[in-house]
Amino acid sequence: MSEPTGLRARKKARTREAIGDAAVSLFLEHGFDRVSVNDIAAAADISKPTLFRYFPTKEDLVLHRFADHLGEAARVVRARRPGLKPVTALHRHFRAGLDRYDPVTGLNDHPEVVAFHQLVFTTPSLAGRLTRYQLEDEEALADALGEGIQARLRAAQVLAVQRVLARANWQKIADGRTAHDVHPEAVGDADQAFNQLR
Repeated sequence: MSEPTGLRARKKARTREAIGDAAVSLFLEHGFDRVSVNDIAAAADISKPTLFRYFPTKEDLVLHRFADHLGEAARVVRARRPGLKPVTALHRHFRAGLDRYDPVTGLNDHPEVVAFHQLVFTTPSLAGRLTRYQLEDEEALADALGEGIQARLRAAQVLAVQRVLARANWQKIADGRTAHDVHPEAVGDADQAFNQLR
């Protein structure tokens, strides 16, 4: 008797999430460089080859949390209503993220989120791998914006603005401020940055 595809996919997703959660917990507790892949496999109660079937690299064990946002800017541009300019749609989307205190905007003061960003931004191999994710996002957004160098330049500019805004928000929170306190500044900074893009 074969297992239904939906059930199999859900089980794989749960396993992947459990492995990723175990890894992030260990990394936050001990530091990225002090935790081995063997430590993670043991904590997740799986073999090392099984771990690598879900996550090709150690860095992916952390950065999988960004996977939901891969291609997000391109999806926003493609899903915008007729007549709405791409930069306006992206600006509104980022502002909505600020209002939700979405961790990807850097405006989230949950201690685990702050520690997670600290881990990513201060570990060179993670920062390097994150750059690869960002380049994939840039390519997807450029494709959504059109063809040629102009589309690539606009995509790079938009994603650079979002990255700088998120990092500035996170830094203010890491320095001890609350997300609620930073929110008005974050909105003002986003408005100014996106207006400059226009």
